Amino acid sequence: MDATEAALRFLAACVARLVEAIAILYIALGALETAVLLIGRWAGFSPRKSGWRRETFVRFGRWLLLSLEFALAADIVRTVISPTWNDIGQLAAIAVIRTFLNYFLEQDMREADRFDTAEA
Repeated sequence: MDATEAALRFLAACVARLVEAIAILYIALGALETAVLLIGRWAGFSPRKSGWRRETFVRFGRWLLLSLEFALAADIVRTVISPTWNDIGQLAAIAVIRTFLNYFLEQDMREADRFDTAEA
């Protein structure tokens, strides 16, 4: 491994950690927002309206979807520089799992939106 490849590996590792930190931040912000909404609802600070559970779920789902995209991006960055077949296989497995999670979460969110639209 020459100096250029070593520098690129180091840069990729730093970028991957930064992108993972952003994913963690989005999950934390989403969880905090959801907790505040649920505590406000439980304490009676929120107005009583139907569909509040679905709305809370959809809001948190949006945070999760965004964080999944950042987590996948971090995995891609990590395997960009001279990947082995093992690295490529692991990335493919992670991408498939996260894509399925993303797909089903989006389906759930779409269903919740459709239910709210029909209810209005």
